[in-house]
Amino acid sequence: MPHHKSAKKRVRQTKVRTARNSSIMSETRTAIKKVRSAIADKDKSTAASLLTNAQALLAKLSKKGIIKPNTAARKTSRLSSQINGL
Repeated sequence: MPHHKSAKKRVRQTKVRTARNSSIMSETRTAIKKVRSAIADKDKSTAASLLTNAQALLAKLSKKGIIKPNTAARKTSRLSSQINGL
């Protein structure tokens, strides 16, 4: 339990940030699952349109430092290469 005023504030800030980060991470995971589902159904046009949304979410996560830039690039690259393979 924090005793200093600044430590108490950091606990409050961390709670808010964690909630925000987990929310956007969940949204991104759902978007990636939708793209993978479209790839599994061999629906190239739907997968391509869903990929743009997933790419935007991954870029946002990367920009805000929630995930590393290389992770976002790797996930985007693998999804797009799977779509191109259809």
